[in-house]
Formats: sequence, C-alpha cells, structure tokens
Amino acid sequence: MPRAVLAGAALLILASGATQSDPLAARTKGRPDAPVTVYEMSDFQCPYCRAFALGTMPLLEREYVQAGKVRFVYINLPLSSLHKNAATAAEVALCAARQQRFWPMHDLLFRHQDQWAPLASPQALLLGLGDSAGLDHAQLARCVASRATAADVRADSERARRAGATSTPTFYIEGALLEGAAPVTVFRTVLDSIYQSKTAAGAR
Repeated sequence: MPRAVLAGAALLILASGATQSDPLAARTKGRPDAPVTVYEMSDFQCPYCRAFALGTMPLLEREYVQAGKVRFVYINLPLSSLHKNAATAAEVALCAARQQRFWPMHDLLFRHQDQWAPLASPQALLLGLGDSAGLDHAQLARCVASRATAADVRADSERARRAGATSTPTFYIEGALLEGAAPVTVFRTVLDSIYQSKTAAGAR
C-alpha cells in the first residue's frame, strides 16, 4: 500500500528557477514565479507512479499549475533493484527532454508501461513511443544508444536521495515530503494550505 504522510526533509539541492539555464526546465510545468514548487521523485516503471501520472496529475495540473499556483518538476528516481527497465525509460525521457518533448514522452511511458516494462530489451518499443511523442527518431536513437543522459539520471537519483526519498512516488513540497500516490484530496489539502500560507506571508 502507498503511504501518504508528511515528514521533515533535508533541503533538496535543485535549481530554483525554470529559466533557460535551468537543467530541469524541460521537465518543469508551471510559471517560474509560482508560489509553490513541487518536486515529484518518480520511477517510470512504478505502478503507483503510473496511477499518479494518469489519474491525479491531470487534476493537479488543471487546478494548480494552470492557475499559476504551483510549479511542478519531475525528478527521476528509478528503483532499479525492483524495476529492471526503469533507468532505461528515464534515460529515454531525458533524451526526449533534449528535444523539448519530455512531457509527451512522460505520458506515453506511463500509458504504455505494461507493454515495455516486462521486456528484456525495451529500446525498440521506447523508440516507437518517441515517434508517437513527435521526436526526431534519429536524434533520439543516437541519444539512447550512446546513453547520453545516464549521468543526468544518476544525478537525479542523488538529488532525490538527498531530499530523503526512499520510495516512489515521493513529493518534495516546500520543505516536507509527501510519500506515496495519495488521493487528490490529500494533495489539495497540502497545496491549498501551503499556497495560502505563502501568499499571505507575501502580502504582509
């Protein structure tokens, strides 16, 4: 069962703004000046992460990200000891980010998780998803074959672990951790509380 608990967390060492020089900008949704920032630490092969991505995230995006209240950043935390293809999927997603197509690839990876997750060699299927995401096939294939984003995936994992994440999905929200694919009502309660606190403080 996923857990939904708030806990103290070490500071997450990440770029603070979604600017051109921000390495996380291509996998960020929302305004750079949004009052609340959420970092999702996730594994593309994790079933709870899939449930969040396909069920809860669209609601949060409509209610908070598009409303300018929340900036949402995706951090890879592949649990390779449990999910043999998670790191490969993360590398493919970051290759897609280099073409500014991270989020379409993100959605397709989760939507088709049951197809690529059990494969001994998922690369061909993942490249096919890249075609569906509108990526340049040759460029994506070169990026994947050379493992050009492997170091970025490892750096993400280190960021996540420094923040205190040990399972997926875990969400770092303004100094605290929300663990597990909690119901959307839990996210609403947490985000509304933090948003009201931060905007009230800014008004004083």
